[in-house]
Amino acid sequence: MSAGTSLCFDQLQDRWGETVQRTTPDPSLKKKPTSICIVGQSSWFLPYWKFDDLSGFYINKSSSITNLPKSISSNMVSKIYTGCAILAFFQCAFSHQLYPDGFGGKISRTTIPRRELALSKRDNIDPSLLYPTYNLSVPIDYFHNESRYEPHSNGTFPLRYWFDATYYKPGGPVIVLQSGETDATGRLPFLQNGLLHQLAVATNGIGVVLEHRYYGESIPTPDFSTKNLRFLTTEQALMDEVYFARNIVFPGLEDQNLTAPNVAYIGYGGSYAGAFNAFLRKLYPDTFWGTISSSGVVEAIYDYWTYFEPIRVFADQKCIKNTQLITNSMDNIVIGQENNTALIQELKTVWGLPNVTYSNDFMSVVMYGMWEWQSKNWDPAVEGTPYFDYYCGNVTSNKLLWPSLNTSTTEVQKLLTKGGYVSELSNLTIPYLNWIGWLTDYTSANFGDCSPSQDSCYSTHNLTYYAQDDSSQSWRLWPYQYCTEWGYLQNGASVPANQLPLLSRTIDLPYLSIICEASFNITTPPAVENINKHGGFNLSYPRLAYIDGEQDVWRPATPHASPFNTTAHNRTSSTSQPFILIEGAVHH
Repeated sequence: MSAGTSLCFDQLQDRWGETVQRTTPDPSLKKKPTSICIVGQSSWFLPYWKFDDLSGFYINKSSSITNLPKSISSNMVSKIYTGCAILAFFQCAFSHQLYPDGFGGKISRTTIPRRELALSKRDNIDPSLLYPTYNLSVPIDYFHNESRYEPHSNGTFPLRYWFDATYYKPGGPVIVLQSGETDATGRLPFLQNGLLHQLAVATNGIGVVLEHRYYGESIPTPDFSTKNLRFLTTEQALMDEVYFARNIVFPGLEDQNLTAPNVAYIGYGGSYAGAFNAFLRKLYPDTFWGTISSSGVVEAIYDYWTYFEPIRVFADQKCIKNTQLITNSMDNIVIGQENNTALIQELKTVWGLPNVTYSNDFMSVVMYGMWEWQSKNWDPAVEGTPYFDYYCGNVTSNKLLWPSLNTSTTEVQKLLTKGGYVSELSNLTIPYLNWIGWLTDYTSANFGDCSPSQDSCYSTHNLTYYAQDDSSQSWRLWPYQYCTEWGYLQNGASVPANQLPLLSRTIDLPYLSIICEASFNITTPPAVENINKHGGFNLSYPRLAYIDGEQDVWRPATPHASPFNTTAHNRTSSTSQPFILIEGAVHH
């Protein structure tokens, strides 16, 4: 693509949730630009961004980031680069295939159907009311030569999907968002006003949300017994999407052949679905013209203790230190003095968890704060949860935030002393008490009174629960996938001995594997080679884009894993193979 080829990203200022001041276009231009311009094949620098409102305004950017108007924050620049990369990745080259004469007015605001104006006024409407649900009948079993799927099935099942062809024009792509390990109705906001919507507008494409087999209502078997979950593998699910692309007839567009390879198909997904899309591009390049892997965990890892490493590096360091020291003091009791049942009971009682039977269950509850990092969101336009910030605010405060816990001061100091931290009493007593207060508030809000017992809320040792396998037991689905192929057991026990963990060392591989044996009778580590045979950290392919977050807890499983995983290596980003790490970003 030559310099100056046009790309349009409508209403970017609203999408990113940032306000920028109106600036004047470059006076040397004979006519004002109608879109974003890409400079050179290897650059993501964008000379002109279009920000549409009633009159339109422009931000002028030369080849250097230092020449950006002061009204644009560096955080927004990171977002802009990423948005551009996603669009430019396929649109730069794609434009010559679909629009030999260039995009020009084809994707300008004035050529978008009037229905967009109506849609824009319905941002707060439940998207399930805007998009009808459709189903495509797909095979249950694509691999009749593989013994792992015996007995084989010749049956089919309805795979759910939703689509929006509002902006479609002949020659536009079909952009498929793979919903991954969840009910796909939760992904419909992407189609309504999120990235899927933006890409469809920018390319005159069709946006599709496609449900993953076994999740939501795309269920191929009568129940979720271990025998009937044998078809829940990534390779079978990949073929569902390939089958969709090769066979779909969109309702209302029956007169058009919109199957691959007649039409370019673009895949998109985040996290597990991000890795899914990376595999999709490599394994089925004749079906999927390009894919975007966001936070894509392309390396399956059994012992995933490095999940907590980005938190350790990027979170508030006082919060990290206090968490490590207090956690270690408790480990020194429940592990180092495991036969002192009276002391362990005192520890559980001061935390308000006297009736949690197992120490690893107890410590797992105490650690809830660390898990909330993944729920943070780097984009101010998208609301994340505040729980991690609340947690850190508590364990770093020098003031007792829960006055009712003042009566527990003596007991907490005793436990710190027994845990080996008598020299830190002045520094850790208040954070310890505040952590207890935060956890009590958190568990009360999320679990209520835990009737009939605390074990009913917090125990991982309930074998009766694991025996349930009817089709309403959707909790079985992702555990089956990670027990069989993916791993990702996020534990504290494997943290190097010379480093204090953020998660209790009682949370070890055997503890996290209880669900595998009790639910599925799986007693061996997952076959991660089924996943990593596709290339793992080194997986690359033309028109496969990787977009990851610098502070993402899943970064150690993505191609951007360096320096958290020494077997991963950084790459140079290019137009054909974008490789972008967003500063300050977390998951997705």
